[in-house]
Amino acid sequence: MPQYAAGIDSGTQGTKALIVDAASGRVVGRGKAPHAMIAGLGPGSSEQDPAVWAAAMEKALAAALSESRIDPGKVAAIGVSGQQHGFVPLDAKGRVIRPAKLWNDTSTIAETEEIVAALGGRVRAIARLGIAPAVGFTASKILWLKRHEPGRFARLATVLLPHNYLNHWLTGRPHMEYGDASGTGLMDVRKRRWNEAAVAAIDPELAGKLPALRHPAEPAGEMKKDIAARFGFGRVLVAAGGGDNMMGAIGSGNVAPGLCSLSLGTSGTVYSYFERPFVDPEGEIAAFCDSTGGWLPLLCTMNVTNTTEIVKSLFGLDNARLERLAQRAPAGAGGLLFLPFVDGERVPVLPFASAVLFGLDRGTFDAGHIVRAVMEGTVFNLGYGFARMRDLGLKPAEIRATGGGARSRLWLQIAADVLGTPVVTLKESEAAAYGAALQSVWNWRLAAGEKIAISDIAAKWVVRGRLAAEPDPARAALYADLQGRFNDLWKRLVPDFQARRRA
Repeated sequence: MPQYAAGIDSGTQGTKALIVDAASGRVVGRGKAPHAMIAGLGPGSSEQDPAVWAAAMEKALAAALSESRIDPGKVAAIGVSGQQHGFVPLDAKGRVIRPAKLWNDTSTIAETEEIVAALGGRVRAIARLGIAPAVGFTASKILWLKRHEPGRFARLATVLLPHNYLNHWLTGRPHMEYGDASGTGLMDVRKRRWNEAAVAAIDPELAGKLPALRHPAEPAGEMKKDIAARFGFGRVLVAAGGGDNMMGAIGSGNVAPGLCSLSLGTSGTVYSYFERPFVDPEGEIAAFCDSTGGWLPLLCTMNVTNTTEIVKSLFGLDNARLERLAQRAPAGAGGLLFLPFVDGERVPVLPFASAVLFGLDRGTFDAGHIVRAVMEGTVFNLGYGFARMRDLGLKPAEIRATGGGARSRLWLQIAADVLGTPVVTLKESEAAAYGAALQSVWNWRLAAGEKIAISDIAAKWVVRGRLAAEPDPARAALYADLQGRFNDLWKRLVPDFQARRRA
């Protein structure tokens, strides 16, 4: 009988659900539901009630099932992708103690610095963990709870991440796999185990509140009967799931060496599968584990489509007119450079930086050159980190692009030219939800006793889209020169960025 899988992507703004044919990978139903943020919080705070995620998952899944028109009893497995780095604290009865602090919560700077100091400083912390502790990671949020809400911390029995919480809601069991756990700041990513020094830096009893780490081939459990009954399901396996980047890698087929995923959204990410640990001693490239059993070094920049949204508003453009305007200017925008640090920057590490247009003259001071420079600047920013990944061993054969920017032929061409690698798009744009469904089929087939690699499933399921771009050798020297000037410019401006911050 035909069998189906469900893929859930629980993000910051909402939840998306897919119903997928478990034999062919064909998407037969889609659903979505928005999330509400908690308003009125202090500076840097970003929180959500985990109950909102569960309600949105139910709504999105019900919509996807309705659109699919399948028999719900034929759904065999479900996988969950969730926003990384969040902190969901549970008490001894499995109840949520307080709202979850999210990945973009920056209220824990002091706690991050305290943890780094306890580990012997940034260099020593990277040596111990294989990754640089960041303010957005889960570890500092746990210490924040201890420092600011000791009564609630005293009730803490289990630490979960957002996708773990949804798995717990579905199964009643705490479960944590390598991929999402590697973004907590508590894990030795090379050995894939909790780091005792990092855990002890927060609290000596914290170790007993962390779930045992599991290989992502091991499912989280079976869906509770009462929840299954709401949808007309029978027995449904709940897969290990993972963080949104880890599921996005699976959903874009990035489960074998040489493939890269590029997300051109509000922020930008580039990540690639590795069979062995990939550690950046400088900590610029995040040395995550993936959610298949390998590793997933990841570059994250904070500024991509947020910059073009500002330019669109400034000149009264839609996406099509933005691209047509940028195409009027030559490659390289006549030497006009844009440092896209509108929201500061993560890589390079410039949280205090701001955006800069450099090189305006009578030949470049027009809308076309400015729009082209803005688009190119976002890719030069990615180019800095991509070169770092190459220096550390990345050998890219193909980049698979997702996100809003991947719908732009010009942006794809700029990416191919600057990064020196072919760029393709994908037929299924919801890579995280699709990856969650794919991983759930893998878990389900393994549980049935079948010997199969997730790369075998991905090779059949993940299909390229229509848009693609090959690097143009004629533009290689131009963009290489501009990349060097881009890197030199932001380095020279660091003292000015810091002075502006102090002013």
